Amino acid sequence: MAEPYLTVSAFTEHEIEVRRSRFICALMPVTEEGQAAGFVAARRKAHHAARHTCSAYVIGGDRRIQRADDDGEPSGTAGIPMLEVLNRRGLADTIAVVTRYFGGILLGAGGLARAYGGAVAETLDRAEILTMVPARVMTVRVGHAQAGRLENDLRASGHAVRDVSYGADVAVQVGVDVARVEEFTAWVAGAMAGQAAVAPGPLVYVQT
Repeated sequence: MAEPYLTVSAFTEHEIEVRRSRFICALMPVTEEGQAAGFVAARRKAHHAARHTCSAYVIGGDRRIQRADDDGEPSGTAGIPMLEVLNRRGLADTIAVVTRYFGGILLGAGGLARAYGGAVAETLDRAEILTMVPARVMTVRVGHAQAGRLENDLRASGHAVRDVSYGADVAVQVGVDVARVEEFTAWVAGAMAGQAAVAPGPLVYVQT
């Protein structure tokens, strides 16, 4: 069953220092691996003099895509601790990139893991976090004469209108919480006095 998840709303950056090494964490919302790769490349270019550009991301409401990259740090000391923070906080559709400027003092495996994970955690504390809930795209079809009333009633009731298309009839797409699909169908039937057809569509995630 689809579950709610959290994501960052926008780019967020924060820096910490651990024994002279600088750890600059950047968070970004992403929905596909190409976006994640592009963000890593951009951070690497922006900090071309840095020793390491490590990354971790989780993509998909079901968290089906998870990747971690140590970028030359000892195996398991950077990307995995970063990924663990994202998972522990319930984040998805989010990438974390931590740029390290080496300060000349070796931190050891445990020190590195704490630094990389801590950089992500502190940056998440400063980021605006959104809650995304699973919703079903419901298509409501009505005649042109009822369309204006339907749109007004939907917006007044707080339902998220995603799209409106006009043809032989008017098709209004609405994102409905999966737990309220039956309630929504009954509400449309009552509001439109039986003059509307409702059909369920794909699963999406919408912001609460």
